[in-house]
Amino acid sequence: MGAVYRARDLHFPNVVKRVAVKEMINLARDPAVQETIVRNFEREANILATLDHPSIPRIYDYFSHNERSYLILEFVDGKDLETLINETPGFLPEVQVVHWAIELCDVLNYLHNIKPEPVIFRDMKPSNVMVNSTGHIMLVDFGIAKTFQSGQKGTMIGTEGYSPPEQYKGEASPVADIYAMGATLHHMLTRRDPRLEPPFSFNERMIRSVNPAVSPEVEAVIYTALRYTPAERFPTAQAMKEALVAAARKTGILSEAPSAAAPAKASTGGVTALWKFECEDEIRGTPHAQDGILYVGAYDNNMYALQAASGEFLWKYATQGGIVSKPAIFEGNLFFGSADKNLYAISARSGRLMWTYSASAPIRSSPRIAEGHIFIGADDGYLHVINGMSGRRAWHVDAGDPVRSTPIVIGDNVYFGNENGDFFCVTLRGVTKWRYKAKRAVTSSPVYADGIIFFGSVDSQLYALDAKSGLIIWRFRMAKATISTPCIFENYIFSGSVDANIYCIDMHSSKEVWHFTTENQVTGSPVVHKDSLFCGSVDGTMYCLEYRTGRLRWKFPTQQPITGTPIVYNDTLFFGSTDHCVYAIAV
Repeated sequence: MGAVYRARDLHFPNVVKRVAVKEMINLARDPAVQETIVRNFEREANILATLDHPSIPRIYDYFSHNERSYLILEFVDGKDLETLINETPGFLPEVQVVHWAIELCDVLNYLHNIKPEPVIFRDMKPSNVMVNSTGHIMLVDFGIAKTFQSGQKGTMIGTEGYSPPEQYKGEASPVADIYAMGATLHHMLTRRDPRLEPPFSFNERMIRSVNPAVSPEVEAVIYTALRYTPAERFPTAQAMKEALVAAARKTGILSEAPSAAAPAKASTGGVTALWKFECEDEIRGTPHAQDGILYVGAYDNNMYALQAASGEFLWKYATQGGIVSKPAIFEGNLFFGSADKNLYAISARSGRLMWTYSASAPIRSSPRIAEGHIFIGADDGYLHVINGMSGRRAWHVDAGDPVRSTPIVIGDNVYFGNENGDFFCVTLRGVTKWRYKAKRAVTSSPVYADGIIFFGSVDSQLYALDAKSGLIIWRFRMAKATISTPCIFENYIFSGSVDANIYCIDMHSSKEVWHFTTENQVTGSPVVHKDSLFCGSVDGTMYCLEYRTGRLRWKFPTQQPITGTPIVYNDTLFFGSTDHCVYAIAV
């Protein structure tokens, strides 16, 4: 319902004066509701007009025009803390967090002591705290701040995860802001977003168990602020500041100067490609390597064979449609699907056609080979099972909707999803044993470990189901959809999401271990090699992370989005980009 713009104040024609223009769009049809929205917007303007603190942006003007209202505010040149948390590899330094926390206590103490009526901010969270170009904090977005009147109740308002329990009951007092600041500091030091966790569960993820670099003294201050009962928290922001200063002096933090500027992004680490090979169109899928040869399909309709060591072109085979299917090899033949509706079997060495099998719609699923047969889904709504030698169909299963999920075969069972959100377990004779219904499409391909099937859905959830019964074991919610195929390594499960994050989740407890934020959607899947995790993003970058912590090691930019999954073969990372190129990087 609104936006914030950077603008120039033309009242000063001879200099460039930047301002922030906050726009609120009022589309309510009910005149009474319209009036309430405008009144609340004007309340924010009136509160800001009374404030005078270096950590609060100044207000210059406000006005309404048709169904839109505007605030003209001091422009803050910087980034909010949520962005800094996500951009910083690993954890923010404790010394920096403590210095910012002391500044936040100062601004809250100012608000809480305004006469005659204190101001309660009510929405303290990382995205509402900016760090300016000099490294100091600015508290922004006073949209739900209100003057405090003792004993007065109101509507529950705030942000889930950061708001204290009493705020859910419509009660907001100065100690509510103290709780929210504790939640904000917890997020900053652990990278664990409280919006993705059960409410009021901070004691279940102690700061030092996630980030051992944090001192016990600072952890104790934060958990005092996070007490469930308001009376057990710090009574004032000044008292919390004094506790932080005492902890900082005891640990020596106050003798360390924080960096003046915001943490910078990690560098590329000097990573260069061993080679790259340019195709004639986008590469959206995943390559396959075997016997020294790299195979990769492109949207120029060709399947390419390249020398894995050098990138030297060996041959290509032309189909009549784009290829996003990851190829597979069986008995010397290469199998892959195409948007021209065909499954192809060609000689892996020569590229000579052996046979084709026709579906009645494009094939975007990748082939899975088991028991001498090729298992592959198609947009015609069927899972097709084809004899790997003859190319004749053995059987197929009507899934009812397009099957873009790549099936897996575990024992006598086959598992796959469809674009209607159905997830199937069928026998090797095509008989359905069970079906689970997700809320939206299952494009993600399933993986298996310890009797559990894992897959993601466009409904934003990663599912863990009992492989025998189909009963749900747990669900992990992401901020947006996922079509990424999960990757399992040790006791961790890794997955990408359209919310731009790469997630690491404990496979048994479903608790988030860490997440790393890229600059756009993550539609491909992560892979782990040795102690590194590799994953591409639609931002055009291939990321290398330390898999246990999510710390960024290096990143390699391409010219366009990376939508497929990388592979590692002979200690070399191979992946394609929609910039038409295949890349090889030594790892």
